[in-house]
Amino acid sequence: MKFDLHCHSNYSDGKHPPDFLVQRALANQVTHLAITDHDCTAAKDEIKNIDGTMTLIAGVEISCKWRESEIHIVGLCIKSEEPKLESLLLVQQARRRTRLADMNTKLQQLGIDGLDNYCANLPSKALSRSHVADFLTDMKIVKDRRKAFKTFLSKRGRIYVEPNWCDMAQAIDTIHSAKGLSVLAHPTRYPLSRGKLTELVDDFVIAGGDAMEVSYGNLDLSAQKHLTQIAIAKSLCVSAGSDFHNSAEHWTDIGKFLPLNNLAEKNAIWTHPKWHS
Repeated sequence: MKFDLHCHSNYSDGKHPPDFLVQRALANQVTHLAITDHDCTAAKDEIKNIDGTMTLIAGVEISCKWRESEIHIVGLCIKSEEPKLESLLLVQQARRRTRLADMNTKLQQLGIDGLDNYCANLPSKALSRSHVADFLTDMKIVKDRRKAFKTFLSKRGRIYVEPNWCDMAQAIDTIHSAKGLSVLAHPTRYPLSRGKLTELVDDFVIAGGDAMEVSYGNLDLSAQKHLTQIAIAKSLCVSAGSDFHNSAEHWTDIGKFLPLNNLAEKNAIWTHPKWHS
């Protein structure tokens, strides 16, 4: 079996439609795929043909707040029609639209117009700073997305707007209400010291979190080993996924990340009693 439990379609900030992700996963011999769009589950309604050799896992990635940091919680094996989950995702999507409207106002004050029309023509249900970066790049305001974030979209950027996410405990509780398993996504990608990361994991456990990603795109072997040790020490299951967004990014692909070591395999999320229960 080959699992990829974290990837994104163009219903959030990915570049490709859901069917592309499915076909890519099949080509890469993935047997279990979770499309985990940010604050959105719309991708499931578009997927029409699944080869019998692959299982699609219902998923989502919820942006939330922990202290002063933004973190992401993946929900797997969710019942996406559960009212509490649907309600939270609609609120999150509305918060995203409000944030982009505020960014658009700041852009207009700088003499840059057109972001609202650009976003209106996107399939995304969960608009993000990535879409603004694409707009700025397409408009030749900046040479690439990296420059867009540095100049405009980072915390010190010219049009930065603070997000208004739900808190971590609410995200975990909502995933559980939808019969899902909650996963702390890509822990090393947050700007946290090792001590702060330990505190985050402790608070995640206290809030009822189920698992932690220990393998994902561009993670090295020593970091994977360290994350696995943390997860096991905290009695968390482990999860893994590419965090795939774009086929043009050659450092990542669906199913492309370090395989779990033996210790991690024994504690993988697909061994959890509630997996597909």
